[in-house]
Amino acid sequence: MITLRPAEARGHANHGWLDSWHSFSFANYFDDKHVHWGPLRVINEDRVAAGRGFGEHGHRDMEIISYVLEGALGHKDSMGNSSSIVPGDVQRMSAGTGVQHSEFNYNASGATHFLQIWIIPDRQGVEPSYEEKSFPATDKQGRLRLAVSPDGADGSVRIHQDARMYVGLFDGSEKAELPLADGRLGYVHVARGEATVNGKPLKAGDALLYDAEPLVTIERGIGAEVLVFDLPRMQ
Repeated sequence: MITLRPAEARGHANHGWLDSWHSFSFANYFDDKHVHWGPLRVINEDRVAAGRGFGEHGHRDMEIISYVLEGALGHKDSMGNSSSIVPGDVQRMSAGTGVQHSEFNYNASGATHFLQIWIIPDRQGVEPSYEEKSFPATDKQGRLRLAVSPDGADGSVRIHQDARMYVGLFDGSEKAELPLADGRLGYVHVARGEATVNGKPLKAGDALLYDAEPLVTIERGIGAEVLVFDLPRMQ
């Protein structure tokens, strides 16, 4: 079964300095049909105004991934990490037993547009850790590039869960497929542009949820940037 989750069906909050769309229940937005999909707990599409951001706050027992679409996202945390990530970078923070961090828009000329993704870990109480890697457009054009995995395969960042995130860029006749093993779930999120996914035309913000489906197929992209998740079921 493949289920469409249209962009406009997501939760929305506009705080002036932050314009945020929530694919799953988050903060004041609750939808009992969209709390999580397997261990995929959050996809927030955030636009943060220049010079603004999230002050220091805490997390624990969550795998937190940031993926920048435009601008630059500054990060500081209680582990001593300080960095700024830009389009092409994937940042992973395992909150584990607890970590404090802050995030700010380091793009002085305009908003920083990014996706914040939370994945529920397969165990609690791990030691907090941080990792970031860059995946150039040439690695993603016309294909699905593994960016997040449980074992760091193919140079991906490593998380504490049997889940994988792929990223791809698609234009024109480019096409990519990703098999889903028996018993696995899939989730496709179009970050920008347009693409046809398993025969369904999707626009930015749209998503497809896969249950007992063998294959994800992406084609006919128009400036498309697509994230694909291969996920376990949760008890």
